[in-house]
Amino acid sequence: MQSRSRLQTILATLALHVGAAALIGYFAYHAYIGDHGLLARRNYEQEMKALEADLASLKAQRQAMENKVSLLAPSQLDPDLLDEEARRQLNFINTKDLVLLRTK
Repeated sequence: MQSRSRLQTILATLALHVGAAALIGYFAYHAYIGDHGLLARRNYEQEMKALEADLASLKAQRQAMENKVSLLAPSQLDPDLLDEEARRQLNFINTKDLVLLRTK
């Protein structure tokens, strides 16, 4: 009968522990750094906050545009807004207007 030497037993146990530690390290590394890891989640949340801020500003712009368009509705036409828009599009000014020129 052949029995294992004490050195072989220690090396086998050590190899098992090193292998398990390497496997745990591999999964821990990918859980933190990987495509779906903690860093990716943090980046996703930061991007989500930035996009929500952009969405809020776009909603405010849209609301302002809808308000301006509603003032141009035929049922409730605002004469001042109509006059302002006509002057802007036709590039006209009134004789009573004060024009300030900006140099770039």
